Amino acid sequence: MKILRILDLIQVLDRIPEKYFKHLTGTNELYEIRIQLGSNNYRIICFFDKGNLVVLLNSFKKKTQKTPKNEIQQAEKLKQQYYEEKR
Repeated sequence: MKILRILDLIQVLDRIPEKYFKHLTGTNELYEIRIQLGSNNYRIICFFDKGNLVVLLNSFKKKTQKTPKNEIQQAEKLKQQYYEEKR
């Protein structure tokens, strides 16, 4: 499955090609995992905890050029919740 292959790349590569993994500009260290299956584009928003652990937050089918603001806001809330529960 392509999703698992991309997640494996993130695990093993020091530098992941932007085609698969990109920092979301204007966010608090959020990244998007980029997956293309046929003509469909999917995104998984994530962040790094302690530099090595990748925490996956939310995913969606991308229908526009820009990442929707509501998806970024949802990811920010989930990230905050993650750290609150971790304490």
